[in-house]
Amino acid sequence: MKMKKLILMMAIAAVGLGGCEKRPEPLKIDNALTAGEIAAGRLTPEVMWKMSRAGASSLSPDGKTLLYQQTDYNMAENRGVTTIWTEDLASKAVTRLTDYTSNNVSPKWSADGLQIYFLSDRGGSMQVWRMNASGGDATQITGNGDGEGVPDVEGFGVSPDGKHIWWVQTVQTADRRSSDIYKDMDKSKARIYDDLMARHWDYWDEGEYRHIFVGELGKGLVTGGKDIMPDAQWDAPLAPYFDMAEIAWNNAGDKLAYTCKPLTGTEYAVSTDSDIFVYDLATGETKNICKPLTGKPAAEGEACLDLAEMVGYDKYPVWSPDDSKIAFLSQRRPGNEADKTRLFLYDCHTAEMQDLTADFDYNAMNVVWEGDDMLYFIAPIEATHQICRVSPSVGEVEVVTRGDHDINAFTMASGRIAAEMCTISMATEFFEVNPADGTLTQISAVNKPVYDHIKMGEVQKRWVKTTDGKQMLTWVILPPDFDASKKYPVLLYCQGGPQSVVSQFWSYRWNFQLMAAQGYVVVAPNRRGLPSFGQEWLDQISGDYSGQNIRDYLSAIDDVAREPWADRDRMGCVGASYGGYSVYFLAGCHEKRFKAFIAHCGIFDFDSMYGETEELFFVNNDYGGPYWDTKNATAQRSYANSPHKFVTKWDTPILIITGEKDFRIPYTQSLEAFTAARVRGIPARLVEFENEAHQVFKPQNSLVWNREFFGWLDKYVK
Repeated sequence: MKMKKLILMMAIAAVGLGGCEKRPEPLKIDNALTAGEIAAGRLTPEVMWKMSRAGASSLSPDGKTLLYQQTDYNMAENRGVTTIWTEDLASKAVTRLTDYTSNNVSPKWSADGLQIYFLSDRGGSMQVWRMNASGGDATQITGNGDGEGVPDVEGFGVSPDGKHIWWVQTVQTADRRSSDIYKDMDKSKARIYDDLMARHWDYWDEGEYRHIFVGELGKGLVTGGKDIMPDAQWDAPLAPYFDMAEIAWNNAGDKLAYTCKPLTGTEYAVSTDSDIFVYDLATGETKNICKPLTGKPAAEGEACLDLAEMVGYDKYPVWSPDDSKIAFLSQRRPGNEADKTRLFLYDCHTAEMQDLTADFDYNAMNVVWEGDDMLYFIAPIEATHQICRVSPSVGEVEVVTRGDHDINAFTMASGRIAAEMCTISMATEFFEVNPADGTLTQISAVNKPVYDHIKMGEVQKRWVKTTDGKQMLTWVILPPDFDASKKYPVLLYCQGGPQSVVSQFWSYRWNFQLMAAQGYVVVAPNRRGLPSFGQEWLDQISGDYSGQNIRDYLSAIDDVAREPWADRDRMGCVGASYGGYSVYFLAGCHEKRFKAFIAHCGIFDFDSMYGETEELFFVNNDYGGPYWDTKNATAQRSYANSPHKFVTKWDTPILIITGEKDFRIPYTQSLEAFTAARVRGIPARLVEFENEAHQVFKPQNSLVWNREFFGWLDKYVK
């Protein structure tokens, strides 16, 4: 299940408009390394939280300036602040445009490059603001001007002609709270439901949904704001990630394409059938381009498809420069969020659909037009993320970049490409990409003060033979100053998802270099069920959680354990989400390989998980169906191999971590596992975060998490 989560940092105290006398003190950024940290030269959780986090970047229309946001933290205050920056690509001069008294996020250039639009909470709520390109003359665009009683704006987009703006905010379209249903019971605290989904990811459905509003831009506040999906009891963009890239203006500025799943109740919970809608500002009409009244079936040998096939996720519309076509991403199989993500092209005149990646066995994401006959996009390929391109008139995909890295996003302007890139050994920095040959040139050095003093371990790329004779890419991360004549404790990392690639990612939660810096060799296999190795490799895991991918884990750890520098008597196994399930399952079949386990928000009991989770399409696809479907052989095999049925074989200390607000894999799964371990007399520890969900984001919680994580490993493995 996908773990990606978009977070707006809005923890900073509200500040007044320019005329206010009092402004809060700027957050003191705590990112300077101490003398002791510099002398040690080692990555620690404390050092990692001093790193600046770069993101949300874009090139100016003339391609000369990079605009981006950066988040920094203060551990003592348990909060961070996001600021907006620019870098002149010729002089390399870096300028911070906003101060540390408020959060300023999602910066976007105006079409002429003279102004910057952004979200800020400086006025008391998160609203759209506008400033000139040098950072001065900030003016509020949305809201009522005083910040009182105004819903936060969660995302926005200005039309290319500068006349209109869309923004997303919550609206109340259903009564779920007892105090709303029974007006005379205003102190009652019940939620009342007649259908699914009662809750999603980390929040209860209380009748509020994200809707898209459109209004006219002027010199001051927006006027004529209109909800283009009134009364809808669903979200746009899609829950639970609310990715604003699912909404796009056409270049004429008179139409808006967006993603929506117009379903409710149980039908919503079991379906992935989202579509692309086009709203016409002039007429107020909305058209579903994926579900017209009639579809055009494919002729023999053509790439056009019957529109009746558009029954999975259809997302991320992007208009061609002449507005004649809409590119978007599509998954064909309903209920399967890990189906191949195909790059589709919709002809706005003929309604024909073209699959541009029919012969390309990898997913597509982050689509950008270059002219009317070339599309660039990102694809995961062999545990890396690369920029690719395809011409609709030619139809053959070309891989532009090469190398062991993750390009996670990019923008194009005036023939230049600026990409957000990371590796296992480097947090996100900005790179320029040469479109001719794919060469990469580093633009930014956001965390140079850290890298100058901290040693990273060597990352090895290893191909391991699996039990069915295939080759599996496995990353092996060695401790800094590795000495092959010594023996090191070894950690097997089990990936979540389960369909999430173990790529060259940098994580502030599960960081391989952080583990290696504490003296551990990290083994991170791209076992069965992960993308970037073709759809067959990816599909294999669904309905077979306890099968080949478990054998893949063991193949990887056994391969590394044969090295003379690997201490077979000091091995641990760690993982989150599906990786947490993997830990629970391996705890019952590891045959004394491991000295300790750590499971974060893992699935323990398949039967109870089916009734506790929210997106039922996921368990229906990956388990094979519900536990009561006794005639379903795939489902019955899944439930027969639930980890809780093998606790009699548990014999190894286990640390269990969970978040109380996790509704994807509810914390009760962790409680069940902890209870089983302790009743059986197995050393176990439960760490339950009352204000976290599926991941741990808050600074001090993160340090506690890391101290518990490494404390457990140091006690039982090191």
